[in-house]
Amino acid sequence: MKFLYFLEEIRNPVLDFLVGAITYLGDEIAFLAIALAVFWCVDKRRGYYLLGTGFAGTIINQTLKLCFRIPRPWVLDPNFKAVESAIPAATGYSFPSGHTQNVSCTVGGVARFAKKLWLRIVCIVLIVLVAFSRMYLGVHTPKDVLVSFAIGAILVFALYPLFELASKKKWLYYVIFGGMVVLSLGFMIFTQILPSFVELDPSHIASGVKNSATILGASVGILVVYALDDNLIKFDEKAPLVGQILKFAIGVALVVALKSGLKVVFGGSDEHFILRAVRYALIVVFAGGVYPLTFKWFAKLGRKREEK
Repeated sequence: MKFLYFLEEIRNPVLDFLVGAITYLGDEIAFLAIALAVFWCVDKRRGYYLLGTGFAGTIINQTLKLCFRIPRPWVLDPNFKAVESAIPAATGYSFPSGHTQNVSCTVGGVARFAKKLWLRIVCIVLIVLVAFSRMYLGVHTPKDVLVSFAIGAILVFALYPLFELASKKKWLYYVIFGGMVVLSLGFMIFTQILPSFVELDPSHIASGVKNSATILGASVGILVVYALDDNLIKFDEKAPLVGQILKFAIGVALVVALKSGLKVVFGGSDEHFILRAVRYALIVVFAGGVYPLTFKWFAKLGRKREEK
């Protein structure tokens, strides 16, 4: 807590705004945007790798949160004050840091397969900045972010050779993504039975159940996406620059709109956890199995623009 108190003393409105913006790089939307950019526009094999490390990291992170049940810093020490604007998004338990986990797995994954040194350096700097932002905002302790960083680094390096092998032996993708579904189911069962053995705050139970539904739906979705692409779609990521920009911008807008629209249809803030799982499965299937059907059109559009 001493380090957090030091950061509290150097806070000011300008830094609060800048650091608050940086922390969003560890948010769910940022994870999706980076993973989808790679999946749609760079190399879908690398996209599968980023999604795999991200999902695995989330399962581990959420399991540890419920096992250790360490409160947020301002709960541990009532005299400490976090940045007010950061508190609403800081749901669930503190240890380990979910944002640091997301950025370590996603941006760390990009650094692992990136061939250019400058890009690797940028990725490492972004990871450090997001980890620092969580402490500056007062929503996590150094232990929270260091453990998340370590887990992310282990997954990034441990899963890379597995996904490299899967790119040569396609059946291994089914094993990997099928295993993710099984782990997700296990985590969902864990969130359902844990309250019978330990006393949990209702809000923390709700947060764990919500996250388990998200992970399960996304895992089922990615398994369906790979099966569709492997057997039917076989989409090509390549396109001229203009086509890539339009493909990414329109795709992200559609995914965000679908995410919000389905939430309203499925009950809004009162959404049942099963419906939440279905919602995320549909989002992933749309992003990876439906939207890529338009990629040939974006490639043609880009070529026409280049010819002009």
